[in-house]
Amino acid sequence: MKLNRLSIALFAVLAACSDPQAKSTAQTVPPALDSVLPDVQLAEPTRHVPGDAGSIKTSFAPVVKKASPAVVNIFSRRLVRQRVDPFWDFFNDGGVPRERVEQSLGSGVLVRSDGIVVTNNHVIDGMQEIMVVLADRREFPAKVLLADPKSDLAVLRINTNGEHLPVLAIDEREPVLVGDLVLAIGNPFGVGQTVTNGIVSALARTDVGITDYSFFIQTDAAINPGNSGGALVDMDGDLIGLNTAIFSRSGSSSGIGFAIPATMVKQVVESALGGRSSVVRPWLGIKTQAVTSDIARSLGLDRPEGVLIADIFPGGPAERAGVKQGDLILAIDGQAVNDEAAINYRIGTRKPGEMAALQVRREGTLRTLTAKVAPPPSDPVRDERLLAGRHPMDGAVVVNLSPAVADEFGADPFVAREGVLVIKVSAQSYAGSAGFQRGDLIREVNGRQIRSTRDLAEALKSGASVWRITIQRGPQTITAQFRL
Repeated sequence: MKLNRLSIALFAVLAACSDPQAKSTAQTVPPALDSVLPDVQLAEPTRHVPGDAGSIKTSFAPVVKKASPAVVNIFSRRLVRQRVDPFWDFFNDGGVPRERVEQSLGSGVLVRSDGIVVTNNHVIDGMQEIMVVLADRREFPAKVLLADPKSDLAVLRINTNGEHLPVLAIDEREPVLVGDLVLAIGNPFGVGQTVTNGIVSALARTDVGITDYSFFIQTDAAINPGNSGGALVDMDGDLIGLNTAIFSRSGSSSGIGFAIPATMVKQVVESALGGRSSVVRPWLGIKTQAVTSDIARSLGLDRPEGVLIADIFPGGPAERAGVKQGDLILAIDGQAVNDEAAINYRIGTRKPGEMAALQVRREGTLRTLTAKVAPPPSDPVRDERLLAGRHPMDGAVVVNLSPAVADEFGADPFVAREGVLVIKVSAQSYAGSAGFQRGDLIREVNGRQIRSTRDLAEALKSGASVWRITIQRGPQTITAQFRL
């Protein structure tokens, strides 16, 4: 369960189903990556509202018949060893750690006939055994090909022994519009495959605090715990989103559900099929600021719009494209952007090396700049080290800070352009008891400026009895003194 800023419980959800009467524009995920379609700007499709009672009573059954065989249930579990109070253990089993089984219930979607399943990462995260149950009740053990916590997506493979299974085509080409009819298919509360219907309530929901790449389709189709990883489908019976979470005070559906768009789903699936262990996402190399009403007035705008550029990473795609500090980015590839999450999604779902058109307002003039997007650079080299010895950082794992490392661990490359980042601290180590945390940026040791892991390792060899260490933790700079 995750919480947003309003302390409203977020619960995972499910979905899948649509009407196959119209010709589908979606494609199944190709066996090879060389058949991926290029991005195409499509005209907004015509929608027809039911005009009479007979149309309203039309059944969704054809859509369900097409889509539901490709929606699966996912059961996962892990064995957890825990030790209770030693005093009470004395009267039971002599302090032997007890074992308990943690289970997770969710849903998934078959996207390739040879057994490729996509689901939510939180459904299988940390689990030791994963079982996929098909709509016909057959069970298959599953292997994780790729887990992407940033998008909360995971790709699994089951061994079909050469059998071709039913699939849902991923529809990233036809625009999704607010008001479109959708179906959700999943396994709420473990009762079995269930179909609910609703409409697309909103698009591009970014400020919901669910994933790093928040850009959700909002729907009022009922989704509940156990629906996570299920399909949200359009009236062609194609996959337009993967149900992920709901806003709820009770734990049950309240008509506000969120689905990850098909574009993000396809990117993660293709990364897994390409043999990658992680998703490589491009960036622009910019730090942004939201446009408030006061900022809009100062810029001569009649309303808040766009995203203000507060800082630019040297040598990044934005700088090479000619973006300057103080520019206002209004749109990317013709799609309006109004916050950092929207920019991350529009750029992060592209392939490295692709071109992105940035509509920029500079000193009252509109212009279009073209940026060649690229992954965050890995310079300087990572140089990961486990620190050990008679010093306060014994038991901490550190790496050199780079934009790629900052992206991986959620750090801010604009806070410092160089330094040493703590990425892991053993709770039983001296560093853990001293209070060091993952995400700390080491700035100084006993007055010596730290620019690399090599600098840090050398500084910690001094064998001093008193240590004075300065770290950057978020916006705070903290200096602590230790005696050994």
